[in-house]
Amino acid sequence: QVQLVESGGGSVQAGGSLNLSCEAYGYAYSFHCMRWFRQAPGKEREAVASIYGGGYKTEYADSVKGRFNISQDIAKNTVYLLMNNLKPEDTAVYYCAADSSARSAFQCMSGSPPYWGKGTQVTVSS
Repeated sequence: QVQLVESGGGSVQAGGSLNLSCEAYGYAYSFHCMRWFRQAPGKEREAVASIYGGGYKTEYADSVKGRFNISQDIAKNTVYLLMNNLKPEDTAVYYCAADSSARSAFQCMSGSPPYWGKGTQVTVSS
């Protein structure tokens, strides 16, 4: 049974940084498509960053470009999200997701991943 476990969330002041991690368990191979989503109170879930092929292709939401960086350690089946210059509007629950069936960067970035973590809270105060 596949499990995704996020860590690294917390509370920081605006301008600060956090580094989220998500490790995949129970999957014999490495996920080639891993993504981060977030959901703020009263808002819909949105894709924040995606990585395909261990870094062959990455994609970011416009709101985080230049501030967030997604990376992946294939050997550890772990994906990271380094978040710099955090803003109060980044406050949300951040979810890790993985897709074992994506066969292209396009499928990865546009698909609906079947595996999800439980989320980690990120709170940014002004």
